[in-house]
Amino acid sequence: MSYFASLENGSRRHFKTMIVSDIHLGTAGAKAREMVRFLRHNTCDTLILNGDIIDGWELKNYGSWKVQHTRFFKMVIKMMEECHTKVIYLHGNHDDFLDNILPMHIGSLSILMDYIYESNGKRYYVVHGDIFDSVTTNLKWIAKLGSIGYTFLLWTNKGFNAMRRLFGKQPYSFSQYIKSKVKSAVSPTSNYEKQLTALAKLKNCETIICGHTHKPAMKMIGEIQYMNSGDWVESMTALTEDFEGNWNLVYYNDLPEAEKSFSITHENKIDEEAEIDKLESFYLANILKAGFKL
Repeated sequence: MSYFASLENGSRRHFKTMIVSDIHLGTAGAKAREMVRFLRHNTCDTLILNGDIIDGWELKNYGSWKVQHTRFFKMVIKMMEECHTKVIYLHGNHDDFLDNILPMHIGSLSILMDYIYESNGKRYYVVHGDIFDSVTTNLKWIAKLGSIGYTFLLWTNKGFNAMRRLFGKQPYSFSQYIKSKVKSAVSPTSNYEKQLTALAKLKNCETIICGHTHKPAMKMIGEIQYMNSGDWVESMTALTEDFEGNWNLVYYNDLPEAEKSFSITHENKIDEEAEIDKLESFYLANILKAGFKL
């Protein structure tokens, strides 16, 4: 029995490339369950995990690793096995523990600092983007303090939105609003985007693809296309490329309800977890041996 929805009934879409970032596994705000549901209905030839997939900062302090966080990696490994997906895991500021093992290649998994992706005659520079964030690079202690504050805001936001739903109102993310205001005051977004597009041009690429800011976007900045994959804490977005080279920004909340409500049955889950135990052990053990320390 496959983890993935069948192609025959049209409930599964297969892309050339998908890019996700900023899942922040290990934190209470990580939407790992939604991410797994998304991957069940959306597979690809190449999956780029563009940084901050695991939140090492939180795990060292107040974070916790949950069952659904492990299921995300099991789903990715299953994609590698069933769909022959090539996986590129890029370094982010919250998973900076990867410094110990970069670069690393295990089968169809690569762990890198950045990546130049070539498709349909075009070059794309893919990088998490924290290198141009003055706070995370020069004032790391402030960034870590801000991360704790953001986690607290996410927690309070849950209660706030629960009250809004009782009164029939749509959820509102004041945590994202406050974070964007603080970021803009310290390091204006326009400067960040311009610096990244300049770097892409220097790399002889037509497009920059990043994450980090939790602000999904697709736009032109001068002659360079700027794409940001957003996050899986609040926005829940992914960048997808079809086989003709067309890119789209996909919002999980816009998907059909049938895809969002999927859950694996107990029986199938047991069968599938037994089936991928060897693969999971192979990949995780090799990463740990190479110095994957939290």
